[in-house]
Amino acid sequence: MKRTAHEPNKESPASTGRVTTMRDVASAAGVSTATVSRVLAGQSVVRRSVRENVLETIRRLNYHPNRIARDLRSGLRKVIGVIIPDLQNPFLTEVVQGVESVLCQAGYSLVLGNSDGLADRELTHLNVVRGEGAAGLIIVPSNDPRADYQQLLSWDIPVVAVDRMPRGLQIDLISTTNHQGAREATDHLLSHGYREIAFINGPREVSVAQDRLDGYCDALRAAGIASREQLIIHSDFRQAGGRTAMHRLLELAKPPRAVLVGNNLMTLGAVQAIHERGKRIPEDIAVFGFDDMPWAMSLRPPLSAVAQPAEEAGRAAAQLLLERLTDPRRIVRQLVLPTRLVVRASCGAHAQDGAAEGVVYLTRKAANT
Repeated sequence: MKRTAHEPNKESPASTGRVTTMRDVASAAGVSTATVSRVLAGQSVVRRSVRENVLETIRRLNYHPNRIARDLRSGLRKVIGVIIPDLQNPFLTEVVQGVESVLCQAGYSLVLGNSDGLADRELTHLNVVRGEGAAGLIIVPSNDPRADYQQLLSWDIPVVAVDRMPRGLQIDLISTTNHQGAREATDHLLSHGYREIAFINGPREVSVAQDRLDGYCDALRAAGIASREQLIIHSDFRQAGGRTAMHRLLELAKPPRAVLVGNNLMTLGAVQAIHERGKRIPEDIAVFGFDDMPWAMSLRPPLSAVAQPAEEAGRAAAQLLLERLTDPRRIVRQLVLPTRLVVRASCGAHAQDGAAEGVVYLTRKAANT
């Protein structure tokens, strides 16, 4: 028997191994594809009985709308690219979590890429984001010396940087008071009587590493102490790098009595090396890290650290991106979020100073520019 145009099709696409399409739903529900599209869009022009019939058919056929096709029809691709240099870094994953919490609420999906701090891998992810037709990009740039960020200027999408500015660009940026945090951590170590204070820092070419180095040196200078080149080691922001750097410091003829470490993973490596040498914290060497993490209280002794508002930075970056999508011509904004000192026993704090539970010292708020 010949079937009319809107007669329901009894054959299920699943039985043939095909992916269910909107046309299948329309045929099974006995309506047009335009009606199915209106139901999916939530348009009120569809009668209630028809809408309920279509929704029931969608459930029965297990139909999943093709989001890419829908975005192409609407002319709006609700995808945002996010590229970070180290997926294992808890600070960066918290940033991504903050980004996702804002953008998902706004109806966007994320395409996440891990550059591993390498220019070629970063370029690969940038090309993927562009190929996906993403509506915008949030990036924590590697700033690998070989990286070229000028191509971003030709993209017709907004770009927001987090933590560090892509070399050679002036775009929306969310950062923290890195200089101030490092200076105040060094000041705190000085207040405990330490004079031989080492610094395990990140790569020279990364702006946040330079800011933290300047803060460390400024604190020593203000105390009338000359910085010693052999006490400053540039590493790679990775745990293995922190371990290697700490071993080098402990092999010196006159090892430091305290160390400031430039990020969370390197701090773990430095603590590992101290234990491997049979040294005690803080009796033999005091430790102050950068980035306060949930596991800081699990170390023995608990770790003192400069805390950064990672998730807040991610949320702020996402909000800046949404603002830029709404108003592409607005002026460039660079927001600086405050760090804070979380003082525990690893830096030589005594129990009465609050070492057991951690004492929080707020830094002065930096002005937003």
